[in-house]
Amino acid sequence: MCGICGVIGLPADRGRAATERMARAMIHRGPDGEGFAEMPLAADAAGPVAAFGFRRLAILDLSPTGHQPMVNRATGDVLVFNGEIYNFRELRARLQAKGHVFRSTGDSEVLLVALAEWGEGALDQLDGMFALAFYQAATRRVLLARGAFGIKPLYIARLPDALVFGSEVRTVLASGLVPTDLDPAGIATVLAYGAPQDPLTVHRAVRSMPAGSLEWIGIDEVRGRPPQSRRYWRFPAIDPDSPGPDPSATTLKLLSDAVYRQCVADVPVGVFLSAGIDSATIAALAQPQHGAVHTFSVGFDAHGEPDETAAAAETAASLSTRHFETIVDDHGASAEFLGWLKAADRPSIDGLNTYIVSGAAKDRGMAVALSGLGADELFGGYATFGRAARLKRLMRPFGWLPRSLRRAGARVAFAGLPGLKRAKAVEMVARAASPLELAIFSRRLFLDNALRDLGFDARPLGLTPDYLPVEATAAFDEAGDPFHDVSKAELSLYMGNTLLQDSDVNSMAHSLELRVPFLAKPLVEYACRLPASVLSPPRSQPKHLLRAAMRDHLPQEVFNRPKTGFTLPIDTWMRHGLHGPCEAAVDALAACPLFDGRGVRQLWDRLHDARYENHFSRRMALVVLGSYLGSAGLR
Repeated sequence: MCGICGVIGLPADRGRAATERMARAMIHRGPDGEGFAEMPLAADAAGPVAAFGFRRLAILDLSPTGHQPMVNRATGDVLVFNGEIYNFRELRARLQAKGHVFRSTGDSEVLLVALAEWGEGALDQLDGMFALAFYQAATRRVLLARGAFGIKPLYIARLPDALVFGSEVRTVLASGLVPTDLDPAGIATVLAYGAPQDPLTVHRAVRSMPAGSLEWIGIDEVRGRPPQSRRYWRFPAIDPDSPGPDPSATTLKLLSDAVYRQCVADVPVGVFLSAGIDSATIAALAQPQHGAVHTFSVGFDAHGEPDETAAAAETAASLSTRHFETIVDDHGASAEFLGWLKAADRPSIDGLNTYIVSGAAKDRGMAVALSGLGADELFGGYATFGRAARLKRLMRPFGWLPRSLRRAGARVAFAGLPGLKRAKAVEMVARAASPLELAIFSRRLFLDNALRDLGFDARPLGLTPDYLPVEATAAFDEAGDPFHDVSKAELSLYMGNTLLQDSDVNSMAHSLELRVPFLAKPLVEYACRLPASVLSPPRSQPKHLLRAAMRDHLPQEVFNRPKTGFTLPIDTWMRHGLHGPCEAAVDALAACPLFDGRGVRQLWDRLHDARYENHFSRRMALVVLGSYLGSAGLR
């Protein structure tokens, strides 16, 4: 785990200086060391180079042999890589059988040799989370690639004479080569969904490489030839013959293998534990193969607010873990909230909980933590899954009606709902002709009218009518199956653009590596091929298959609890102790020329009116945007 950065196309001295600036901007990602290398892109020794930079968080092979940039002595190839390859031991054995000899004990050298042996075909064989830059000496080209699900980020800026890449947006900007101009389209997606939607960021010149994509860059690409970015991984199609005789046993085996592989580390490993099934599953499967697992939960000291720490502690006791609680009071909330805003690499409404629990785990000596993220998206834990199936049945007799008539009928049907909740329900019925559209629209924060009042309109910005980039759903096709359409949308959009990105930023802010066993590639590909009747039979409970797989491994009370997560009373804090910082952030937002300042203030006031809306996420969207723009001095 680390941070990577680089500049492709500049002379060696300028490239090295830029990568050094970039590396200094992400010391938090790698406090255990740094490294740099420059490799030629042309035969002329004085010509342009590929300059790589690296910050190390030592997790596997803590010795100098695990350091990067790593050079293949046999070929001259060079690698910088952020993440973990969980099946590196199996890959090492295959490569050794081909005659390769290894000097280190970690996964970096295995990845380097695999890329030399199999080229980009090595990516298909990886089970892990990664973003990488691989210099192929024989062709003087650089391969940039990002893992199948986008667990680790990779940002790119294309300049007239160079390409800049890095693990964080601030890293790319720290190069001193990339303009900071704001992107109205990227900002619009933050307002629509609470976080930038790949490949957009809030900066016009900075783009996020889509998950499951690769790109080769040589001197021709640097000098203006159109880039050849393409996907090497897509969600597999449903296979009616895939379940086998006992899908719950297969699921348990794949999940156990994932937890086993992701517990491998040369440093202490913990587990984030809430009151629900997902994190309890990870803790239960980690315990027999990792020994005394350390588990971590977050609660808060706020009168009248619900708290899950007691339930999490009960689960920990039943699993015999070494359990630690962090209780946040009102005074501590202010410090944590401001620290979270300062650590933000991009504006997002999510991640404060991860920021707090990551700090708690790090304070207890952990360098790695496992999370239950991904189970809801893969096994059907969200209410959207049930709504999608109901929508498909509902639309059969009415789907042919014009949108205007569906909207009129919905206004009557939802007349009893308050304010924005009613408006969103009406629009959902009017617009959602398919389960996929329902899944996308259910994640909307602000509707079209509110966005236009702020100064943003989808069509002129080049966005789809749903305020998404046109590339947003490129990783999958509609299956025509409500369960799988919702699952892929949640995995690609909400999880990919919000949960994973924020988990990375907020754990790495504390120099903590976060691993997500539910996103092990063999498990995801198996679940995606299963028919919906196996994953979610009629009248079954949410996450049916996961429940069946874990029925003999978790106490019954875990299954009986309602769905929870790391929840914090953010709304209360924003209205009281954090009122001042929130107001200052909204003032900064209103002052930004991209926004209609009057519209910002009117919306902010309206969002405090319980008759209109009473959910903190919309207020949070304005706060995080204003805080990001204000702290960076951007306009």
